Amino acid sequence: MRESVIAKISERKLVAIVRGIADKEQCQKTAQAICEGGIDLIEVTFNQSVPEQFCDTTDAIRAIREHLGDRVCVGAGTVLTSDQVRLAADAGAKYIISPNADKEVIRLTRELGLVSIPGVFTATEIVEAMDAGADFAKLFPAGLLGSTYIKALKAPLSHIKMLAVGGVDATNIPTFLKAGCDGFGIGATLANKTWIEAGEYGKITDVARELYNAVNQ
Repeated sequence: MRESVIAKISERKLVAIVRGIADKEQCQKTAQAICEGGIDLIEVTFNQSVPEQFCDTTDAIRAIREHLGDRVCVGAGTVLTSDQVRLAADAGAKYIISPNADKEVIRLTRELGLVSIPGVFTATEIVEAMDAGADFAKLFPAGLLGSTYIKALKAPLSHIKMLAVGGVDATNIPTFLKAGCDGFGIGATLANKTWIEAGEYGKITDVARELYNAVNQ
């Protein structure tokens, strides 16, 4: 299963980041709108400032899987601790994404048969994360790093799969792809809370389709 998830991320390239949506119906409708636009990888994040709401994240993962089944591959994001890895795994998450590179989080993720995607910034952090067992390196924040920086990193580290996250949209995806990026994480640009609250899920589908076309043009 782990290898199939790695292959899916490598092939599909786009991971939609869903953050701070507690309502089950909204989660399901948001995921469906994203899926209808051509994106079938969805990351649901933990809110680290409110631990009592961690169950909202696991409930959302379950709700999306219940609603869409095999149409989407769901993972957990902003995972900082081993306990959160276990919570995500129990909810059915297939991959674990973090803003940092914690070796214990990476180790447990691999031990549980899940895909590890830690956040990194420098060449040293990338190599250390991969040595710890990471499957992809999440370059964050990509918008500030820029495609030139990523291209420079990929020159000596071309064997490492890198995802650009933060500040990525349909307009700069072609540039990031040319720089050597292997995939992208897309957050508020796609799962826009204002649209969700207004029930304007068609707008989410439209943006998802634009992102999909930018990757596949």
